[in-house]
Amino acid sequence: MDRARGAALQLRPLQPTSSADPGGSEASFSYKENLIGALLAIFGHLVVSIALNLQKYCHIRLAGSKDPRAYFKTKTWWLGLFLMLLGELGVFASYAFAPLSLIVPLSAVSVIASAIIGIIFIKEKWKPKDFLRRYVLSFVGCGLAIVGTYLLVTFAPNSHEKMTGENITRHLVSWPFLLYMLVEIILFCLLLYFYKEKNANNIVVILLLVALLGSMTVVTVKAVAGMLVLSIQGNLQLDYPIFYVMFVCMVATAVYQAAFLSQASQMYDSSLIASVGYILSTTIAITAGAVFYLDFIGEDALHICMFALGCLIAFLGVFLITRNRKKAIPFEPYISMDAMPGVKCMSFSAWTSRTSNLAAQMPFLLTSLFLGCVPDR
Repeated sequence: MDRARGAALQLRPLQPTSSADPGGSEASFSYKENLIGALLAIFGHLVVSIALNLQKYCHIRLAGSKDPRAYFKTKTWWLGLFLMLLGELGVFASYAFAPLSLIVPLSAVSVIASAIIGIIFIKEKWKPKDFLRRYVLSFVGCGLAIVGTYLLVTFAPNSHEKMTGENITRHLVSWPFLLYMLVEIILFCLLLYFYKEKNANNIVVILLLVALLGSMTVVTVKAVAGMLVLSIQGNLQLDYPIFYVMFVCMVATAVYQAAFLSQASQMYDSSLIASVGYILSTTIAITAGAVFYLDFIGEDALHICMFALGCLIAFLGVFLITRNRKKAIPFEPYISMDAMPGVKCMSFSAWTSRTSNLAAQMPFLLTSLFLGCVPDR
């Protein structure tokens, strides 16, 4: 009996080596979901960039019109609006498939696309030598951003927890996230105090406020998108109160982001806002995703380091692209959309830059689209 029992124990470890490896199929499934989410995000950002530039073209072409809302009567502007909504829908859906830490940095695709479109449609006459000398930083930045994006997609975390009401509630009341929220609230209140009471109008202060709000936006966007997808698949999640809590937080944080960004665009160059905002928003959003959704739990050190390297390369690429935009003055005219006296409006190029670098762009773009001009604070 002892020999038979010992032989059975020796044979048991050999059973998992069959061809139907559950671990392998699970890894393959998570990679497929990552790929779907990344492709949706890239598609969405590309379409949004095209849409914004179409609308920008309409504003430039109708800049001398006596009717401040003449662009509403053009098919090109409405085509841009349709493409924008389509792109934002793709970005919104991508959060339901891939980890937050993968989707957020992919907003660099918008910067790359905007740079390429800007170079193609620029209205200046130039010689080949002048063109290369002037836009060498843009080419290098695009190359670095593409390399960084490839590393991000390749070494992204593979956490694919179902966005059910129970899971989201459990994460919401976990002590790491509560501690993170406490630190973020204290930091936000301090920054807001210095900004409002001490007139600390430094761009880092303003964009840190935007980034802190944005981190909560992307956390709630992923929860809302995930619960909607599960509901469409037949696992109804809309009867959980946490869904509506997340939805309200998503809209509220997006509205305040739009307000702070509008104020920043009145004081600083749009290219500076684009680069600094992308770096700060992406870094804080990835941190929030790692704390709330535990994106990097179970990942080995090599994958985490390569993912971080991809982020740094993408940051450098976006910085080089946006740094070169300051010189392209003829391509960034001031488009006045004044509708009421005493209201300051941002340039359309600033609106394009700010919207291309936020992670949760669905609520933000809809908000900024209809707010348009923001009164002085």
